[in-house]
Amino acid sequence: MAKKRKLRTQTTTNRWKNLFTYIYLIILSVIIIYPILITVTSAFRTGNIMAFDLNFSGPWSLNNFRRLFQDTLYGTWYLNTLYVAGATMFAQVAAITLSGYAYSRYRFVGRNQSIKFFLIVQMVPTTAALTAFYVMALLAGGLNSHWFLILIYIGGGIPMNTWLMKGYFDTIPIELDESAKLDGAGHLRIFWQIVLPLVKPMIAVQALWAFMGPFGEYMLARFLLRRPDLYTVAIGLQTFINNPQDQRVTLFAAGAILIAVPICLLFFYLQRHFVSGLTAGGTKG
Repeated sequence: MAKKRKLRTQTTTNRWKNLFTYIYLIILSVIIIYPILITVTSAFRTGNIMAFDLNFSGPWSLNNFRRLFQDTLYGTWYLNTLYVAGATMFAQVAAITLSGYAYSRYRFVGRNQSIKFFLIVQMVPTTAALTAFYVMALLAGGLNSHWFLILIYIGGGIPMNTWLMKGYFDTIPIELDESAKLDGAGHLRIFWQIVLPLVKPMIAVQALWAFMGPFGEYMLARFLLRRPDLYTVAIGLQTFINNPQDQRVTLFAAGAILIAVPICLLFFYLQRHFVSGLTAGGTKG
């Protein structure tokens, strides 16, 4: 009898847990989906509106997307952002992968101190160093230059991401390296053929993060890029709504939707590595 009562109590408890879980997920979904719906409906509205609102009434049109490329510099901003994001992604992923492997596999003077210094540097917000970045840009001739912005993005992403990459490399058994060394493999071959396939999921995540950053970063880019033809999409879209007397909300919404296209394409391309990287690496090991 007591056993049945206990089982009934556990069943009731599980039901309540499931109920609260579903309520939480529904609330979370509404919080996430609601602004997306507002953006989508605003992007396809005809004419112009002065504020974002959720309105499914027609008519619907693609005219805002056409105006983006014909009446504004959005196409130039888009290409600028793709260039900055792509260069940042490739350089940053290469840097943090090599540095994470070095911190995980090698012992050298200042190893522990430097990795702790990385964390301390990461605690300083980017906005606190805006003046320093501006002075550096003036001295190096990097003001109104994408290459200087790319270098700052790369440098800003190295400390914390190197720590994360090191932690992922630490999960790879060191015995794999030792076995490869006994077979005559050198350091480069061990890294490229043995260890690297095992960390593909983490590399894919890091690549996605690095690529997404320049699309949404505004403060630093606005501080260093002053010419409209050099703007990234984050700066360019802000110009549509920063004038209270002339807010082009529909253009802003249309441009915001297009930002998601390359990010989604990269996500779906890298998605297979999230799982296949571990599987392929484990088989080779």
